[in-house]
Amino acid sequence: MSSGNTAIFEVEGYELELSHPDKMLWPELGINKAMYLQKLIMLAPYLLPYCENRYLTTIRYPNGVGGKSFYQKNAPNPLPEFVHTAVRDGVNYINLNSLPTLLWLGNLAALEFHPSFEYIGGVEPAEWVLDIDPSEELAPRVMEAAALIGEALESMDIESVPKTSGATGVQIIIPVKRGYTFGELRKVGRFLAKFLTEKYPDLFTIERMIKERRNKIYIDYVQHAAGKSLSAPYTPRAGVHAAVSTPLLWEEVRAGVDPKDFNLLNTEDRLNKYGDLIAKTPQQSLDAVLAFVK
Repeated sequence: MSSGNTAIFEVEGYELELSHPDKMLWPELGINKAMYLQKLIMLAPYLLPYCENRYLTTIRYPNGVGGKSFYQKNAPNPLPEFVHTAVRDGVNYINLNSLPTLLWLGNLAALEFHPSFEYIGGVEPAEWVLDIDPSEELAPRVMEAAALIGEALESMDIESVPKTSGATGVQIIIPVKRGYTFGELRKVGRFLAKFLTEKYPDLFTIERMIKERRNKIYIDYVQHAAGKSLSAPYTPRAGVHAAVSTPLLWEEVRAGVDPKDFNLLNTEDRLNKYGDLIAKTPQQSLDAVLAFVK
């Protein structure tokens, strides 16, 4: 049912509103709000598992990419009955655990979804993440850097999955068995980062001050912590290319694939071909590494 600039549709037994369906969210690519919600329906089986039962931060662009944006942590009021929330440190976060909630957020022009590293009510990390986020001028070297990190992890008998951030960076995702602490993962991350910095001093740095990094790529193992968040696998990103944060094959990384190649217009074909590369990776034990680095 539609009326003027509003359409009402039903999802999983709930009525949702689509306001201003023709509003352009990515004008350069001709992606309007109605098309965006269609893409979210396609992404939902892959995106929701990395957002459900976590504290969600979204980035909203009421007038589309290129317009003003804002981060939203506190859930807006009033809330539909199907939207679940969880309070942490006085903030009432949305729990993105259903397709109706995802589409409701999409109608609010939430273009990016950033879940917490820990589950709601817990203190354990849901996975281990290493973030490589270079400056624009270093972006061409990021795949080389990611490949070397992957090789180092493999030498430690740790399977991992690289994913594009959707911007210039790459994140390395390591599914881990339950029971590890953020402190333990940070200890392994520091060991790995120091090893790579010593082996490839012209490429890597663990210097946290940006002005001191010069032309080197920073391996961020520190930001993986409780209370922090990161762009979810399969989240859209609000750049002009409508990029999607996409898990990659290691051979794609070694070939120097361009992160901008993965976007809302072509992600469906890739998902049909490969499925979820992260979900296919077994949870890793870090016991042997932790025993060595202690």
